[in-house]
Amino acid sequence: MTEPADAPAPRQAELRITEIFCSIQGESSTVGQPTVFVRLTGCPLRCTYCDTAYAFSGGRLHTVAAILAEVAAFGTRHVCVTGGEPLAQPECRQLLRELCEAGHAVQIETSGALDIAGIDPRVTVVMDLKTPSSGESHRNRQANLALLRAHDQVKFVVADRADYEWSRAMLREHDLAARCLVLLSPAWGRLEPRLLAEWLLSDRLPVCFQVQLHKYLWGEARGH
Repeated sequence: MTEPADAPAPRQAELRITEIFCSIQGESSTVGQPTVFVRLTGCPLRCTYCDTAYAFSGGRLHTVAAILAEVAAFGTRHVCVTGGEPLAQPECRQLLRELCEAGHAVQIETSGALDIAGIDPRVTVVMDLKTPSSGESHRNRQANLALLRAHDQVKFVVADRADYEWSRAMLREHDLAARCLVLLSPAWGRLEPRLLAEWLLSDRLPVCFQVQLHKYLWGEARGH
């Protein structure tokens, strides 16, 4: 049965977006790569060291098609979908899938507090397990750990020695380094990077030390 000629067009999926910009990836396995960042609005967590609180609210609605067009205009292969907490918007999974279909190498940065099941297998999940100093470690969804694949990544943001020891225990308890790449990062302005590097060297942890390269280049400026 055909629809009447004047039938309304199907509603396009929309997401609330804080910003879309191109910068140098400052973290993860693609550090240094020119990358388009799609920052979704909203987050159910309130980490003490959060550096993107401006994405908690506001933003503007974009259709998935409009996001794809804006990303394509930068002419860059790498795309990082971030937040806030991008998985708080159900339409995020469709966006990830369509970015992959458009030929992009796609990462999602997620807190790990929300279910990562059902994310397109072509997407690299960068899961930020919340350390105690974040105030949100009780929100970590342990079931997500079993869903991690070899090309995924787990990140620990370390603000003090207690965070480091907690991260080390999680690493060993769940054998995370055998599952995927593990990243340890000093919390910006709260832990001297050299200290974290010395701790992990002393313990011979099978992890990748990282700093937020974009902050060394541009500080706290938005859009970088």
